[in-house]
Amino acid sequence: MFGKYFYNEGLRKVTIAFGAIFNNITVQRTDSDGNVVQSIKVPLAYAPKEKFLVRLEQQASLDDREFAITLPRMGFEIKTLDYDPSRKLTRLQKHKSVKSSISGKVLDYNYTPVPYNIGFDLSVFTATAEGGLQIVEQILPFFQPDYTVTINVVPELNLKRDVPIILGNVGFSDNYDGSFTNRRAVIYTLSFTAKTYLYGPATTQKVIKKVQSDLFTDTDRTSAREERIVVVPNPTSADADDDFGFTTTISNFADGKRYDKVRDEDV
Repeated sequence: MFGKYFYNEGLRKVTIAFGAIFNNITVQRTDSDGNVVQSIKVPLAYAPKEKFLVRLEQQASLDDREFAITLPRMGFEIKTLDYDPSRKLTRLQKHKSVKSSISGKVLDYNYTPVPYNIGFDLSVFTATAEGGLQIVEQILPFFQPDYTVTINVVPELNLKRDVPIILGNVGFSDNYDGSFTNRRAVIYTLSFTAKTYLYGPATTQKVIKKVQSDLFTDTDRTSAREERIVVVPNPTSADADDDFGFTTTISNFADGKRYDKVRDEDV
């Protein structure tokens, strides 16, 4: 049933958009006169919080000549994927796009996407309390409580979605313990929820340019047809975004003869 391969990169695009929000945060250090002596761009990586903690604990001593992980640093990861029934739309709605091919015009379409909430955790690691406050204060004012990003979810159909990213809560911990030679790590954990949609496989079909209906007086279709209605665009070479009308041909069958009536309609 699921044999057709497709990959719209829906989760990947949301993850990249989430990380792009926090990829330009800096921490400044000043002297006693308030002059900026150092400006550090905080590195950002997709990695679990536990990975950073292990790196800190493995080389936590200031007496160790080996290089430990540098601070400040930020990391984020996907924590949850939850279906959101409150945003579910009708399944029969289609998103369409007409494009040219070797065989002529074709129609690409995709059905209504599935709503999902993606939970992200953003971890902030600093060596001082002041550094952590600088980073957090550059983030919190933009979430009231959400920040919206626009994602090109299906470029083939020119589909773009506004994805709100909601800030849930902010956690804080200070793992300083042990001797005075051990490193200190101030950790903030910010929890977010991205309300996005996941699309299924796209389908391609030729553009319908002729519709024919045969009318019978009996439902068993054993008798001859009484009427045939044929509708075609006028002109027949018109594209979906052109200004065109329709030509309707109604054919009546009586006494073994065919009588045609042609009617042009503008749209």
